[in-house]
Amino acid sequence: MANNEEPAEEVIITNGHHSIQAVKQRFRDKSAKVAQTKEMLSKQANQTKEILSKQADKIAKQAEEHERFINKVTHFLGVLGFGSFCFLLGARPQDIPYVYCAFYVTFVPLRWIYYRYKKWHYYLLDFCYYANTIFLVHLLLYPKNEKLFMVCFSFSEGPLAWALIVWRCSLVFSSADKIVSVLIHLLPGIVFFTIRWWNPATFEAMHPEGTSRRISWPYVVEDKSFLLTWLFWVPLGVYTLWQALYFLIVNVLRRQRFLRDPEVMTSYRELSKKAKKANNIWWRLSGVLGDQNRMLMYIVLQAIFTVATMALTVPIFLSYRVSVVFQILKVSASVWNGGSFLLDVMPRQVIMKEKKKSEMQPIPAPQDQPLSSTENTVNCAAAAELNSS
Repeated sequence: MANNEEPAEEVIITNGHHSIQAVKQRFRDKSAKVAQTKEMLSKQANQTKEILSKQADKIAKQAEEHERFINKVTHFLGVLGFGSFCFLLGARPQDIPYVYCAFYVTFVPLRWIYYRYKKWHYYLLDFCYYANTIFLVHLLLYPKNEKLFMVCFSFSEGPLAWALIVWRCSLVFSSADKIVSVLIHLLPGIVFFTIRWWNPATFEAMHPEGTSRRISWPYVVEDKSFLLTWLFWVPLGVYTLWQALYFLIVNVLRRQRFLRDPEVMTSYRELSKKAKKANNIWWRLSGVLGDQNRMLMYIVLQAIFTVATMALTVPIFLSYRVSVVFQILKVSASVWNGGSFLLDVMPRQVIMKEKKKSEMQPIPAPQDQPLSSTENTVNCAAAAELNSS
């Protein structure tokens, strides 16, 4: 019996060894397939990225070649569009959120194409685009969420609105880039102003039939702690999340990209470049802790600006008159800055462009000039002397 059992044990051990080997081989095969799939997807992603980049460069180059004509068309459409928007704002304020959504989903992708060519595409990581994405989610997916509305109101009438004034955004109808920059900061505030005060549905909720008492909207606005929480503390937390993500992407994940190519621009690079050239107060403040800590000081200054402007949204939210005055202030500042740009900055830019074009044009080679009669006589005499010698 012992002799019969030994082969059975050996068979069991051998079969177990083969089964383990088979399982390992299956795992290796699956790992190889996964690695192959990842490699294939990575290649396809890189190819798609290259195609999109080439198309973006091609479109941007064609736009630069026809810059003057495009500026004329932009001015024409910009003036008509702004007038139409003002009419719609008075006639059908409830449709303004949909106009804003259509604007954002149309022009921001086009801006990415242009900025990709200019190496400015990291601007789209700025807080204004982060906030506008939240606005879009609220308006399209959760339009009746009062808490999310208050967070959006804080962003739109806080940091985005005051950026128009502090960073001197200019409403120039002949520049598509400047129009989009202004509207990204200006439109959200107007949208949430109309929802808060001019939308017929919310106005009816604020003035219900059969009662003489005015009811505020949102209905829990009487609770000051709730108001402070959703207009200040929660938006501040959402802002802090953006700041952490921005620092992680720009200063950690893409750090080598910025070190390799100084032409790739971010908001910090652009602002520090202008501040250094002007040697203004922002440059001096950012250097308080030394040149090596300017990025940290930039984050601190931006955080102070955000906290201050978010705090100002509380009286804007509570008072209709303050809201109206603030809308007028924002539009007036943008128009005034646009006039300053047209009269002071644009003439200098045109002169600089023409100067660069003239410097880039090749100098024509000097053509052979016909000899005068005196030069011809001298040359003939010299030739005769050479022949005689």
